[in-house]
Amino acid sequence: MRALKSIFVLLISLSFSSVYAQYTEVINSNRPGVSKSAFSVGTGIVQFEAGAFTVKEEHVPLNYEVSGFGLDFALRYGVLFEQLELSLDGKYQNDKITFNNAAISVEDKRSNFKNFTLGAKYLVYDPYKNAEEAKPNLYSYHANKKFQWKSLIPAVAVYVGANFDTKNNPYTAPDVEGFSPKIMVATQNNFNGGWVLVMNLIKDRIGSEFSEFQYIFTLTHSFTPQWVVFGETQGISSDFYADNIFRFGGAYLWTPDFQLDANIGFNTKDTPSVLNIAFGASYRLDFHKDKKIDNGNSAKEEGKRKSRRKKNKKKKSDDFDS
Repeated sequence: MRALKSIFVLLISLSFSSVYAQYTEVINSNRPGVSKSAFSVGTGIVQFEAGAFTVKEEHVPLNYEVSGFGLDFALRYGVLFEQLELSLDGKYQNDKITFNNAAISVEDKRSNFKNFTLGAKYLVYDPYKNAEEAKPNLYSYHANKKFQWKSLIPAVAVYVGANFDTKNNPYTAPDVEGFSPKIMVATQNNFNGGWVLVMNLIKDRIGSEFSEFQYIFTLTHSFTPQWVVFGETQGISSDFYADNIFRFGGAYLWTPDFQLDANIGFNTKDTPSVLNIAFGASYRLDFHKDKKIDNGNSAKEEGKRKSRRKKNKKKKSDDFDS
């Protein structure tokens, strides 16, 4: 109980220590990559991110092939504090695996969630919270384009989640079933010129015999207010599956609340080889409201104070006359 109280007090103190809002005028999507930004969507924002992808795998030593499709989604909600975000992530796959190591090929159809995770992310450090420092220099083009050493200090967020895996899932290790913890540290650097670097360090399905470690590095570049391109590398390490996947693609901001994206993903090995082509979209419902701080300096409060002063002055005058 004391530990829970300490965590609650820490969250409260952190929420008041940062005055820079996470809310942005345009949608802040994690797509088209698979990494998570260090920043939340902002309070009052309900955001949907979803996509469809093709599945093509070929395992040369074991002589089998996989073909099919998949759907992935994320529901993000900013609640309580600007730094806090709740999310529900899932990835569903439906495919056919064909074994060619016999005289007659054997096929098997599979389908299930590769992951289904409920979690919370909290921004613990924000080097960009002083908005004045981030304002452009109106008198110097070169000052806006030159490299700033302080941009090497990233924003840092922590994520804690719970996976739910069904029994006899063809995409997970044999002993993975039910609930298992997931933790992550996410960092983000915003550089001049529209460059953003996101890094995720993930420990997934903790407690199982086949728990895995992942790293994700995502570099994005916005060369117009609407168009963004990205490159990403994802490393997966466990006794059940290990891989290095590369992704390249882009996104188009259709409206301030709606984004379209596409990407291609592949690896460089044959145990198995992986090729995915994906298309997706992100949309947000914006119920964000800036909090009003009542410091007693409003016109209404000033009117009340003047009224009280007049009453006190009249009362003193009446007391003197009597």
